[in-house]
Amino acid sequence: MKMALRQSDRRREALPGITGVVRLDRRVNRLLNRLHAGDIAVIDVADLDRSTADALVAAGVSAVVNAQPSISGRYPNLGPEVLVGHGIALLDEVGTEIFAEVKEGSRLRLDGEVLYIGDRVAARGNRQDAESIRAAMRAAKAGLSAQLQAFAASTQQHMEREKELLLDGIGLPELATRFRGRHVLLVAKGYDYRSDLRSLRHYIREFRPVLVGVDGGADVLRDAGYQADLVIGNLDQMSDAALRDAGEVVAHADHHGRVEGLARVQDLRIEPVVFASAGTSEDAAMLLADAGSARLIVTVGMRATLEEFLDAGRGGIASTVLTRLKIGGRLVDAKAAAQLYQTRVSALSLVLLAVAAVLAIAVVLVAGSSGDSYLHLLADGWDHLVSWLRGLLS
Repeated sequence: MKMALRQSDRRREALPGITGVVRLDRRVNRLLNRLHAGDIAVIDVADLDRSTADALVAAGVSAVVNAQPSISGRYPNLGPEVLVGHGIALLDEVGTEIFAEVKEGSRLRLDGEVLYIGDRVAARGNRQDAESIRAAMRAAKAGLSAQLQAFAASTQQHMEREKELLLDGIGLPELATRFRGRHVLLVAKGYDYRSDLRSLRHYIREFRPVLVGVDGGADVLRDAGYQADLVIGNLDQMSDAALRDAGEVVAHADHHGRVEGLARVQDLRIEPVVFASAGTSEDAAMLLADAGSARLIVTVGMRATLEEFLDAGRGGIASTVLTRLKIGGRLVDAKAAAQLYQTRVSALSLVLLAVAAVLAIAVVLVAGSSGDSYLHLLADGWDHLVSWLRGLLS
């Protein structure tokens, strides 16, 4: 029996294509928590955006099977390019029947445009590569004017619906967290969040901003070793540990007042503040910091460019643009903040280096009078100086 099993395993390994354990979910946020390196992820996402693709890349999946077209042509979205650029196979438009056809944990094999369970065909789709993605992106950009018109219309609708909140602050909850006169760092689990947060470690150490985790950003802060002063957003996207560690929890409800994951959080004996708005959780966090008279608002993992706004392709874009217009010059993207802060640190380092060098020479000259070797003391003093500077700038 064991010999037969080994022969079967070798035969399966010899088959062409990509083999892996399947994990599937229509909601990608839930799926990401179950993925392991080498898995085949089955999703149901039309117009795959970059932040979702980045998360799939970070999970180490070997292939992504999408029930929907990853680029529908409505607008240029960046997710497929990210996946294929990292060597991850992408099979599109297999149909929603895949969720009934395939069971979680079974082994699948992707060969070309065909998905197999054993020797049986489970689904067929369109296999994407760099050339097909470039062609689809060119077609999507050609129809961009229609999307911009739709964006303008949705912006007007959102303004009508949320004008009391945006203009007069009606509906903003009272918080225990204090923002007045302080820097606020808003962290979401989106574009370049890991590298951007790392680039701000010196800024965080010096300015000690109010740390706010937005949706999955609550766990981003915790995993990076920070304690969030406040977390806000979809409670289902935050772990129990992140919720317990946070200084304050704000549940972002839709404009009807519905809150996802409320019962689970209450079971943790946490009573969140509820903030109802039609915008995104990121917008809600910005509005709270703005209403609290924050001195500066720095964002990590949030959309900042036209390309990124279009990539998202969601109704929340109108809310985000209006919110950013309201906050104005106090809102800074992490990349810009890191560039400005690095310039400042470099100038400071030069001054410190000069002062430290003078002190080191003085110590060497004084110690030299006791008969020790000048060169030995100089070398020893230089080693201490270098170690001190490294500790200062690390």
